[in-house]
Amino acid sequence: MAASAPAPHTTDFPVEGRCSYYVEKKKRFCRMVVAAGKRFCGEHAGAAEEENARKRILCPLDPKHTVYEDQLSKHLKKCNSREKPKPDFFIQDINAGLKDETEIPEQLVPISSLSEEHLENLIKKLQKASEGLNSTLKDQIMSHPALHDALNDPKNGDSATKHLKQQASILGNIEKLKLLGPRRCFVEFGAGKGKLSHWVDIALKDAEKVHFILVEKVTTRFKVDGKHRKKNSVFERLQIDIQHLCLNKIPLLSKEKLPVVGIGKHLCGVATARKEHVSSMPTTFTSDWSSLPCTLEYLAVYCC
Repeated sequence: MAASAPAPHTTDFPVEGRCSYYVEKKKRFCRMVVAAGKRFCGEHAGAAEEENARKRILCPLDPKHTVYEDQLSKHLKKCNSREKPKPDFFIQDINAGLKDETEIPEQLVPISSLSEEHLENLIKKLQKASEGLNSTLKDQIMSHPALHDALNDPKNGDSATKHLKQQASILGNIEKLKLLGPRRCFVEFGAGKGKLSHWVDIALKDAEKVHFILVEKVTTRFKVDGKHRKKNSVFERLQIDIQHLCLNKIPLLSKEKLPVVGIGKHLCGVATARKEHVSSMPTTFTSDWSSLPCTLEYLAVYCC
């Protein structure tokens, strides 16, 4: 039986003005714009014959991109991943919690490596610690009409449908608690692209004086909050780890003094714990409860 022929290129030639490098993994040419007179973009310049004399290396600040070795010092001064001046709302480890001997990294081991006896002892400790707690959780899976069209889009795959259902359920629960209304500030923890705030904004329609603060520790592509230009809604994105976030020092919260609704979807366990620390500890806002610049109304979070 003859061997199958290799998959053909999606096009015989690269688009004019675009990089000529063929990305084998994606079965297409690179779509980056090239400089005048060049055939390859900066990332693939090493493939060009005229560029072979110059070496590209991984950026030491962010290995996701490369840079010419002879321009490294210049690049480090303007790289988007360089350390920037800390804003007032950055307070080192303010939400890290109390450290004790159990948090020493050298002592942490995966559960799968523990012996059966050790696991049984651990289970007994957890059962004893949780005695008397009302730990029965009731499922509150809801939906919201703001996502009706999106949920019924036939182009949705399984992943898109799953995320839309989760977002709709969070909105449904928030509305049931009468928190979808005007004169509020929604703080989205672990915002990513900002999809959850996007749907909250759509659900609010023309509600007056609504603010959104999107907290995300990494630079995110394809953000949706930049598309919102309604006069009644204000979007602000903070690039900071929840571990170091002091809500009391965010200028918007201090100035507007609006009730705060914390929201989030797919926060990891550590981030959820730190988010709860952000929202519950008086020292995160101010040293005195009576002088809080805002009121935390509710937290609506989907954990991983």
